[in-house]
Amino acid sequence: MERLWSPWRMEYILSEKDEGCIFCDKIADDDDQANYILHRGEKCYVMLNLYPYNNGHLMIIPYQHVPSLEQLEEDVLTEMMLMVSRGLRALRRAMHPDGFNVGINIGKAAGAGIEGHVHIHVVPRWRADTNFMPVFSHTRVIPELMDDTYRKLKAAWEGSND
Repeated sequence: MERLWSPWRMEYILSEKDEGCIFCDKIADDDDQANYILHRGEKCYVMLNLYPYNNGHLMIIPYQHVPSLEQLEEDVLTEMMLMVSRGLRALRRAMHPDGFNVGINIGKAAGAGIEGHVHIHVVPRWRADTNFMPVFSHTRVIPELMDDTYRKLKAAWEGSND
């Protein structure tokens, strides 16, 4: 494959990039649907990853802007793990994955894309969810629009405390 066209990326490429923290900026905005924020808790919030590894890729993000887990209070850590558990239930209900990857990248050497604000990734996985695209072109194919995924997960999230 010599070319992969994705003209919708040009808007992002040409846009001004803020020096601030995207997680702090997103939570300061009150348009949760536009920001794909599924839930706001007391100490943390849950949102869809704008650059997902798979459909339904969630992030659990503390309101506190710190680079590592050991800088968070115990009640924040507890709520984050409770949100991970609730996210798993919502993803199972809405998307029926075969498994999950749950992880935290602390520091650039560990793969943190936003290293100043620690967060937990919850990535749903399906048998055979890897195709030729990531293998040959290091490109992932996300087969569903973010808005559709958000609507499914928002409804499932509301019912995930059952």
